[in-house]
Amino acid sequence: MSDVKNIVVIGVGLMGSGIAQISLMAGYNVTVVDIKQEFIDKGVASIEDGLKRLEAKGKLSLAENMARLNTTLDLSYAVKNADYIIEAVVEKMDVKKEIFKICDNNAPLHCIIASNTSTMSVTEMATVTNREDKCIGMHFFNPAPLMKLIEVIAGEKSSEESMEIGIEVSKSLPCLRGERYIAKVLKDRPGFIVNRLNAPGSIYFNYLLDTCFEKGIPFESLDADYGSGGPMSPLVLIDYTGIDTAYHGRNYYAETLHEDFRPGKALTKMFNEGKLGRKTGLGFYDWSKGRPKPDFSKIQKAGLVDHDVILAIRLNEGCRILEEGIASGWKVIDDANMAGMNFPGPFGEGIKNYEKYLKRLINISEEIGSEYLKPCDLFKSGNFVDMK
Repeated sequence: MSDVKNIVVIGVGLMGSGIAQISLMAGYNVTVVDIKQEFIDKGVASIEDGLKRLEAKGKLSLAENMARLNTTLDLSYAVKNADYIIEAVVEKMDVKKEIFKICDNNAPLHCIIASNTSTMSVTEMATVTNREDKCIGMHFFNPAPLMKLIEVIAGEKSSEESMEIGIEVSKSLPCLRGERYIAKVLKDRPGFIVNRLNAPGSIYFNYLLDTCFEKGIPFESLDADYGSGGPMSPLVLIDYTGIDTAYHGRNYYAETLHEDFRPGKALTKMFNEGKLGRKTGLGFYDWSKGRPKPDFSKIQKAGLVDHDVILAIRLNEGCRILEEGIASGWKVIDDANMAGMNFPGPFGEGIKNYEKYLKRLINISEEIGSEYLKPCDLFKSGNFVDMK
């Protein structure tokens, strides 16, 4: 269907450099563009480092891949011969819109413009272009070379052809930890599938963080409650992706879904003090000597986390995703979550005893005083069980 040869990646930070690396590995000609040469230099060094490690394992040729990489500070020039553009800049709508506008004015008519946004409206970004049918979302999970999931998101005016090209390109990008899983997101709603599924957990998490903050309980004790079921524990992960990212993301959900998502006292204090995690060297953990690896066997637990509550919240949000027509069935939600987060979605377990989780959700929504966490109609009815 598509004849994509030239990919442009805009923003060459943590996500952009990973996307550029796997695009090179897939055989595309890749141009990376950013606003400062130092950002480009750092991104290229990261790409080169990733490819070097693979060359050392005999999996590819560093020189061959790097020969297909170009860099520039000039966005208008970068997209002149682009077949496919992936925007991976800061999660600010005005910045993304400006980028979409420049791309639309300078890229060939056939070029697809994709945003790697994790939460924001692709439909709104597309409004500044004359090619709304060729604007889609292409949400990678961090780090892009290792995480299997890519969500391909339809804006309100995205054509089926653009979506299929997006899916085709996504499938072509290698994953170092197994086969890619592509989740087709049918409606452009905040958070799409996986982030939306897990977003309301932040309401509970804010409540727990603020409880620790107010009672003087060490944050790592809360982290110990959760443990390290995935590659990183929750607080290490927030530090890794950036406390500013979490802060802005919660505010975005507060504006687009419900006020209950607003960041709590603890997170707001850290944001205001510039303790943003990995990027500043200090967050919930000290990053000055590299990535923290807390030994939870030696850290006293806070004893605050109820894992049944976490599953109940996610099960309820999964039902909302089905109610809103964002995903075609609960299996897509579960599979996407496993591919994107490295832990199971809520339905496999939740369906077995959903009445128990329904009661637990009613109790916690009253305890926290959260309107958003109250069970939705589909959850209360139990009809989601048959929506595989």
